[in-house]
Amino acid sequence: MKNFKRVSAALIAASLSSAMLMSTSCRKANQTESSSTTSATTTEATSTEATTTEAPTTTTEATTTTEETTTEATTTKNENLFEFTEANYPKLDGSTSTKPMAAAITSVLLGISREEAESKLEFHKTTQSFTYLMSGDADMLICAQPADSIFEMMKEQDFEYEMQPFATEALVFVVNNSNPIESLTTEQIQKIYTGEITNWKEVGGEDRKIVPVQRNKEAGSQVMMEKIVMKDLTMMEAPTELVVGDMGGLIEVVKSFDNSADAIGYTPYYYATNMKMADGLKIIKVDDVKPEKETIQKGEYPFRTSYFVVMAKNTPKDSPTSILFNWVLGPDGQKLAEMEGYVPVN
Repeated sequence: MKNFKRVSAALIAASLSSAMLMSTSCRKANQTESSSTTSATTTEATSTEATTTEAPTTTTEATTTTEETTTEATTTKNENLFEFTEANYPKLDGSTSTKPMAAAITSVLLGISREEAESKLEFHKTTQSFTYLMSGDADMLICAQPADSIFEMMKEQDFEYEMQPFATEALVFVVNNSNPIESLTTEQIQKIYTGEITNWKEVGGEDRKIVPVQRNKEAGSQVMMEKIVMKDLTMMEAPTELVVGDMGGLIEVVKSFDNSADAIGYTPYYYATNMKMADGLKIIKVDDVKPEKETIQKGEYPFRTSYFVVMAKNTPKDSPTSILFNWVLGPDGQKLAEMEGYVPVN
């Protein structure tokens, strides 16, 4: 995605709606601009036709399509365009695994490079990002679901919020590549993390002690683990060295614990695959279902959750934050999420 602006521009011209065209340009339209745009597009299309003289029929069709798209875009542009600038752009915060989405949005809406967009974002992870939203140090979150303690805190402080899912996520389990295990059942995973199953031979593996790595209580992936995997079951108390403070640390522990195949850990699907953080590890099946985009979206893979956009409920409807919130949930934001590798909301 390093060439994101060029790739997204091509996609916009070919298949996205006029709203994405408007957002990418990020300029308020007037009649002069609209006329200039239409003229420039027509000139470009004509030039293409002249160059491609060997296929006049195809070129003419392309020119007509371009003219129709431009006319539609400029008509809508005059009515609804909002200009995002660095001065009015909302302060974003959220989870580690949703920062790529925030960077993509920022790149598109401000018309800047992906690298520059990333440099403008400071994400404080799931739990802490909610404290920033409550204090006013963040305008909008793009994040995983926080721990129940955060919802309790917001209730105690009478902080009302709006929270909507923009993508589907899954919690996947990883083991060292040298571990022969390919699949575990939901019950086996639960018993590993309650401490009832302690040896890999009990689940069809080698005669080796299982080392179940966990995240800290406030981590988004730990919340996923407790809510969608363990449910009402209590997780075993893990030794301090097996409770990891960040996702990268968990991955490293599973890769290298005692240089063996003993360890098992968990991570969001997006973090493991699209962010390439599980390279060198094996993502195992659960209940014989491989976690991948199609099985997650269809609900075949069992451990599913969501990513959310969140803002204060009293945010003015005409504010940049509300406009951005609704844009992410709209067709163009959803298309961008899919381009970024997130699993669309069903």
